[in-house]
Amino acid sequence: MSTDFNKLLFDISEALATSELAALKFLSLEFIPMSRLEAIQRPQDFFKVLKERNMIEARNLSFLKELLFRISRIDLLETHLGSSREEMERELQIPGTAKVSAYRQLLYGIAEDLTPEDVKNVKFLLQEQIPKNKLQNNASMLKVLLEMEKNGIINENDLAVLKDILKRLRADVKKKIDTYEEKRKENDSQEKLPYPVPVSGHPARQGAEGETPRLLVETYKMKNNPHGYCVILNNYIFKNPCENREGTVKDGDAVKRVFNWLQFETIEHMDLEAKQIWEKVKEYSQKDHSNMDCFVCFIFSHGEKDKIKGTDGRVVNIKDLLSCFSGSNCPSLAGKPKLFFIQACQGSVGHPAVVVEEDFSDHLETDAVPLTSIPDRADILVGMATVEDCECYRCTETGSIYIQCLCDKMELLCPLRKDLITILTEVNKEVGRKVLKGWKQMPKITSTLRKQLIFPIPQCQSAEK
Repeated sequence: MSTDFNKLLFDISEALATSELAALKFLSLEFIPMSRLEAIQRPQDFFKVLKERNMIEARNLSFLKELLFRISRIDLLETHLGSSREEMERELQIPGTAKVSAYRQLLYGIAEDLTPEDVKNVKFLLQEQIPKNKLQNNASMLKVLLEMEKNGIINENDLAVLKDILKRLRADVKKKIDTYEEKRKENDSQEKLPYPVPVSGHPARQGAEGETPRLLVETYKMKNNPHGYCVILNNYIFKNPCENREGTVKDGDAVKRVFNWLQFETIEHMDLEAKQIWEKVKEYSQKDHSNMDCFVCFIFSHGEKDKIKGTDGRVVNIKDLLSCFSGSNCPSLAGKPKLFFIQACQGSVGHPAVVVEEDFSDHLETDAVPLTSIPDRADILVGMATVEDCECYRCTETGSIYIQCLCDKMELLCPLRKDLITILTEVNKEVGRKVLKGWKQMPKITSTLRKQLIFPIPQCQSAEK
């Protein structure tokens, strides 16, 4: 079966032209990072990446069929995959079947409708906004659209510049954007989740027969694959051996397990000095997150009040790290959730405990790292292992109490479509009930999120969970 499948992909790849490969790559941008796609020069390599990301497999060729249908290679669809234009049109009408987003379909459709002369005119109108070396004569309209996205000129929420250009050149094509925007408004209103609002003190506001009005709570869009980077900065070995953080490798493993499952591009960086922590955070803030939904960062280390300690004993301000992801410093993440989770103490005082049964053995240590208030920026959440002035605990054998509980709760509650704040509240309850070395630990949530954040679970993985 594997040999037959690879032969099928090879036969299809041999029939694809260079321009068609560019089209397939463009339509797959929601599922493969742009940097990875740009390195692909052959159809065989493109299919290899799709296989690695489980987008196509011998028993499931739906995405491959859709891609061939989108680029109008009906001949390959019929001869190699046993499908037809009519079958694909019917299937893609079923809600949730189409994987290529309406936004990506729109841009591809616009590129297909424009003549070579239209493309020249578009390049002329964009020459003040895009570097000239990106608008060479041989640059296709798909390439121009990619450059517009890279430069923040267009995105799925803002097509004003492209719309204005087409209004001048091709009013008929501009109507496609009008239709897209109208449908988007309808879909956005349907995605809002209703929550009841108590109004017993204001009977005049109630509807017919005392019906309670409902508050519409929006959710952040989580449609890309990967959804974003999940960066783990994990300090284990310090220059002072007495400060080594036994058990922290278990935390890194747990986070990688959960966020790989949640379709994040997960990277762990071990044992960073203070300057390296700052440089690594800044490096990720300067990446292009245009095709991603979210950014997640875990920090495990020692520290002082308002600071994180590097393995060299020097410190870096937490507030400075967070400021790297403000809207002005990281525009490609503006309006998208930025999540920071810090396993750290905020002081050296034990949190008083009530009289309950002990939950843990003696294999507990503390991480003395505090967190200052986050900058006044939107769409940022910081989950702290403990409240101010108190210690938090790490088991040298199984990892930290907070991070292990967080990962367990996400595995349990994400498939139930619980939002992140609800999950973190459950973590607060679970950690808060434990007694650790005679003390309590109370995690803390600081958030400027403006919408609910729900992590979607891939269907095949959801069933396994």
